[in-house]
Amino acid sequence: MNLRHVLIALAITGVMTLPSLAGPDDFKTGPLIPDYGPVTLVPGAATLPQNTIFNVAFDVTKRGKEGTINRNFDSAARFLNMHAAAGVAPENMKLAVVVHGPAVLDLTNDAVYGGDNINAELIETLLANQVRVIVCGQSASYQNVKAADLLPRVEMAVSAMTAHALLQQQGYTINPF
Repeated sequence: MNLRHVLIALAITGVMTLPSLAGPDDFKTGPLIPDYGPVTLVPGAATLPQNTIFNVAFDVTKRGKEGTINRNFDSAARFLNMHAAAGVAPENMKLAVVVHGPAVLDLTNDAVYGGDNINAELIETLLANQVRVIVCGQSASYQNVKAADLLPRVEMAVSAMTAHALLQQQGYTINPF
């Protein structure tokens, strides 16, 4: 048996002994946001330090596909669910979703959205869980969206750049997508 065969045998043996990973059916919503943000437990993942605190800003520019929830808004729910399941207290998680570009339209009322805004319930749920949702005023103006056109309690900032700068001064980090 040559070296190549030995390496292949070792590689196959290593793959065969890996623990099984979660599949799509293993992802569940909750524990914090019951209808959104499906996650799974990860055996062997590092334990988070007790009293972990998260101040995280999400940057959203892409609009959701027509008829579906904006995946990036659902990611904020996933963040909350995954870390609550890992033992982080809800009061130790401060999230902000900064929205600009075409995604601003996903935060508008039904009249401006062009029918029932499929994102409205998720946004309401995020807001109820102390997540700030902030719209870039520059993008809103470009899209002819006024503050009165936004879903209730969605904030309007001068710009996304302004919102991120202020959040960074408050200790928020940006969550990469």
